[in-house]
Amino acid sequence: MNLDLTPEQEAFRDGVAAFARERIEPAAAGIDATNRFPSALIREVAARGLLGIAIPREHGGLGLDHVSSVLAIEALARASATVAVIAAVNNSLVAEVVAAFGAPAQRAQWLRRLAAGEAVGSFALSEELAGTDAANQQTVAEADGDGFRLSGRKVWVANAAGASVAIVFAATRPGERGRGITAFLVPLDRPGLRLLPGADSLGVRGLGCMDLVLEDVRAGRDDVLGAVDEGFAVARWGLEAGRITIAAQALGVGAAALDEAIAHAKRRQTFGRPIAKYQAVQWFLADMATELDAARMLTLKAAASRSAGRIGTGEAEMAKLAASEAAHRAADRAMQVLASAGYRRGSTVERLFRDARASEIYQGTSEVQRMIIAAAVMREA
Repeated sequence: MNLDLTPEQEAFRDGVAAFARERIEPAAAGIDATNRFPSALIREVAARGLLGIAIPREHGGLGLDHVSSVLAIEALARASATVAVIAAVNNSLVAEVVAAFGAPAQRAQWLRRLAAGEAVGSFALSEELAGTDAANQQTVAEADGDGFRLSGRKVWVANAAGASVAIVFAATRPGERGRGITAFLVPLDRPGLRLLPGADSLGVRGLGCMDLVLEDVRAGRDDVLGAVDEGFAVARWGLEAGRITIAAQALGVGAAALDEAIAHAKRRQTFGRPIAKYQAVQWFLADMATELDAARMLTLKAAASRSAGRIGTGEAEMAKLAASEAAHRAADRAMQVLASAGYRRGSTVERLFRDARASEIYQGTSEVQRMIIAAAVMREA
């Protein structure tokens, strides 16, 4: 079994990491403080091809594998969780979904623009009563002539503040749950569609999350992504890819917390020596490094499996569960190492602590990941 990255993957990762340190890391605290979608910075991310990493070259993407994608997202998240999630949503929840399920005309219209950053994509699945229970869609799409009329409200729509298009999920057969949901590719300037400020989130601020209100929004048959009534399969496919990239995002945040803890432990002195000399601090650092590295192996394995076409095995959920919880523990321990230097508004560790916590919630809570993993394990038993 070869666990080494290829020279090409290493070079790609190192290039993204250098860009992230130079251009993104200095802006991270400001993005968090202002809670504004970083449009100018996302254009720089797009210029490096990082909004279409696994999109085929013929559609304007880099044409790389999913391992390269998670390497890039982790490197971005080490500098800014917000920038990493914006890129992850555009890549895994929108562009890759359009590439997999879109009709030729839809791919021609959107893929090159999404990969180049000329358009940013958003994914409108969550509702007040359809978060963990995503099949409980209250947004409806009523048949109207040769198309549909969409009405409802979506919440926590990431990227919406800077997006041009959203994948909107709606019930075409209300009450049928996953058997009656359709995915629509809807430009955000469509009449009847409004964006409203969403909740003020604790972490990953600047993500551009907004509520999307649809009032008799017209969608034609050519806006259907995939097939009518089969949109829940589209959502599941996208969420599996998304969970792998969220695992990578969590790893980046956790790695940044470890970096902060190591630097402080070497610098801070008590009783005449650096606190890095004390066993208690060393054990904190050892546990952080071990848990993050173990989660990284799961994440790379899940990404490699996806590139090989193996999906629905629970690997993506294992990666997200392990990485998000390892990142949370890393940020918590980093705050303990820094003590009062970390437990204050505006410290890097304080921001990382808030950012890490989000990864245990969005795109399926840790409890949902455990449910999916258990179902996969029982199928194999």
